[in-house]
Amino acid sequence: MQHINEIYPLLKEPRKVVITTHQKPDGDAMGSSLGLYHFLKQLGHQVTVVSPTNWADFFDWMPGTKEVLDYERQTAEGNAAIEAADWIFCLDFNTLSRTRRMEEKLGNATAQRILIDHHQEPQVDKFAYGISDTTKSSTSEMVYDFIEESGNDDKINETVAECLYAGVMTDTGSFRFPITTGAVHRMVANLKDKGLRHSRVHEELFDNYLENRFRFIGNVLQHRMQLFYEYNTALIAVPQQDLIKFNIITGDTEGLVNYPLSIKGIKLAAIIIDRGEERKCSFRSKGGFDVNTFARKYFNGGGHFNAAGGQSKESLDEVVAKFIQAMKENKDQLSNYQF
Repeated sequence: MQHINEIYPLLKEPRKVVITTHQKPDGDAMGSSLGLYHFLKQLGHQVTVVSPTNWADFFDWMPGTKEVLDYERQTAEGNAAIEAADWIFCLDFNTLSRTRRMEEKLGNATAQRILIDHHQEPQVDKFAYGISDTTKSSTSEMVYDFIEESGNDDKINETVAECLYAGVMTDTGSFRFPITTGAVHRMVANLKDKGLRHSRVHEELFDNYLENRFRFIGNVLQHRMQLFYEYNTALIAVPQQDLIKFNIITGDTEGLVNYPLSIKGIKLAAIIIDRGEERKCSFRSKGGFDVNTFARKYFNGGGHFNAAGGQSKESLDEVVAKFIQAMKENKDQLSNYQF
C-alpha cells in the first residue's frame, strides 16, 4: 500500500470515484464519506457514495445523503458504480469484511482501492494507496487532513465543513474522549472560520428522536442493565423482543453503551443487542482497559483502545454468559481502577 500522499498530484485528473464505508454507518462514516464526496465533486470527479446498508434517518439532513446508494436495496446500481470506478475510497473500516455483502464485489473490483481509516490492523494488501492512523480522532479528521495536505483548503466550504464536523464531533463523544487532540480543535476553529454553524449540526443529530426511543432507553436502564461493582463493569443485554416492542430502527441504539460510564466507579461498559440473525456487541472503557484487545479475543471484533465492537451467532444468553466469564478473566485489570 503506497502512502496516501502519492495520489495528491493525481487529483487534478477527473475520475470516476466510488466512496464506501462500513455497514450500518455511524456519524463518522457518513460525515467523512459525504465530506469527501463534496470535495471531490468540486475537483470535477464523478462521485458516487455507496453504503453497504441503510443508515439512521437522523443523518438524512447531511447534504448529499439523498444521492447515497443503499447497497442492500440498490444492489444493481451499486455494482454498476463499482464496476465503472477508477478509484474506490474505503473510509472508516480496516477490512473489506466490514462492508458485509459488498466484500466480494469490492475485492474483485478493477479500480484502485484507497484506504482512509483510524482502526488497528488494516488489511493493507487490499489497498493500492492509503493511510491508517490510530492516533487520529476520526476518519473525518483524516479526510480534513487529506484536503488540507493536498493543497485544497479553499475547497472546504460550509457543506464540507458540516459533514466533517458531524463526523469528528460524534466520534469524539462531543470532544470529551481522550483522542480529542489539539489538532481536532484547530480543525474545528478553521471550519468555524469557513462558516460552520455547529449548533445546527448538534440539533440535527441529537434533537430529532421520536418518543419511542426515550421509552426504550428508560426500559433498558430500568430492566436490562446489570452492574458488577466488584469488576467496575456495567452490562446491558437487549433481547429482540424489546426492539420490536418499542419499534426500534437503525440508529436508535446509538450511544446507549455510553450511559453506564456516567456511573461512578464504572470502568467498562458493554451492550449486547439481539438483532435476530446475530448478536451485536459494543464496548466502551475509561482509563487503561483496552477494549480493542478484549473484543478481538472474545467477540470476533475490534476497534479502538477505549471503543470497540464485536458480534456472535450464539444466543443472547450464551453471549451474556461469555461476557461475564471474560469479565472475570480480566478481574485484575478491571478491579484496580484508579480514578
